[in-house]
Amino acid sequence: MNKITEITRRDIYELFRDGFDISSGFLGDEKIIYYYYGRLSEISFLRRLYPLNQMDSSDPKYKNADDDIWQHTVNNPNDWAYCWIFEDERFPLKEGSDEDMLRFLCEVFHPAVRYEDGYWKEYLRKINNFIRADGYELYESDKISNRDVYSWRQISAEESQSNRFIPFSIRNKKVIEEKTLILPSISKKNRTDVINLFNRYDETLYRTTETNWNYTINTKNAVIEDLNNYYAPKAFAPSRNYIETGDLDDFVMNNYPYCVFDVIELFEKYNKENNFTNEVNLIFQNSSLAFRLLGGKIESSKGKIEIKQSVKEYGLKELLEQAVYLYNDKTNENKQLAVEKLWDAFERLKTYYKDLDKKKSIEKIINEICHMDVDYITLLDEEFKKLTTIGNNYRIRHHETGKIDIYNNNFYDYFFQRCLALIELSLKYLK
Repeated sequence: MNKITEITRRDIYELFRDGFDISSGFLGDEKIIYYYYGRLSEISFLRRLYPLNQMDSSDPKYKNADDDIWQHTVNNPNDWAYCWIFEDERFPLKEGSDEDMLRFLCEVFHPAVRYEDGYWKEYLRKINNFIRADGYELYESDKISNRDVYSWRQISAEESQSNRFIPFSIRNKKVIEEKTLILPSISKKNRTDVINLFNRYDETLYRTTETNWNYTINTKNAVIEDLNNYYAPKAFAPSRNYIETGDLDDFVMNNYPYCVFDVIELFEKYNKENNFTNEVNLIFQNSSLAFRLLGGKIESSKGKIEIKQSVKEYGLKELLEQAVYLYNDKTNENKQLAVEKLWDAFERLKTYYKDLDKKKSIEKIINEICHMDVDYITLLDEEFKKLTTIGNNYRIRHHETGKIDIYNNNFYDYFFQRCLALIELSLKYLK
């Protein structure tokens, strides 16, 4: 995927290189710069992302990129200008894939990296504004030591073009109508739990109209007001007629599940800095609802694929991460790309032992798994050969011609799960 434009990449580079100005009142503007490596040294940060000791040196006096970078940023810190990495062709930021840039940005804002007292939140907001124009956003996907960990996700064309939040039911309108996203029923108890949560976080807000009239409104009414920007809020009356309502409790108690999700997301917009998200997810967890509120959006957590084994080899790790992300997106186009990336990972796995040719490397992987058990050696040897045949004969890579077309998307599921199972088994035993 290459949706991040040259313009956006340049904007990100210049933001890190030049910073931005903020007003300091009577003192005038103040220049703000946040270093992308945060609390770490530059080389320590880069080691988290790239196998520097396996990469080429730009200076023939040094055997690899690790020694090269150490010499020019630590031993002689003035050799290279700050942000040299964005212009260095060894690093995939200027012309690499979208995933390369997004992975770099997520690492910039990782809790182990970022400088908490610095202006990282301002940089995060600005970078999100840049990449949303190209169809991506960084979002809070997890926590470490109660600090947000960021991942990236694609956003809809409507979100990208309008640069405004689109609630759950509208974002997922197509898959809801096609019933490819089946939402579970929400019990009265769970709906009551949501209302009680809203009541605890209900606060007085101050707003200004377009005519500069100031007024106050509580959060619950503000959510209903916001909802009117997307559609007229309705709820089922006792007569079962679906009629307009201005009462948030009524809306939650007597509505479709996706409408309940809408107002949870809108309510979160007023509660980003507190425990609201965790409490919503606790309600989902306790009621066995396979959804999570992540970065202000509710996403299905059912059937999410995760790589459970650690991956030491950088290229293999990167391909697996891309394949799993694309597969979890569930769209047919991305599912096809996921299988293609996974087969690339499979090919890279077969050459894991660099000092051996491909055939010998596969034999070593199989022997590591089977410990000389002949029956299992035969089984896995046949599986490696079968998956190789599938990759050679079927149109796994969409640009190839003269292959057997994969006309049923269920076959993509089959190919992905089968290949991933062998890769994960192998990862448990790789040294």
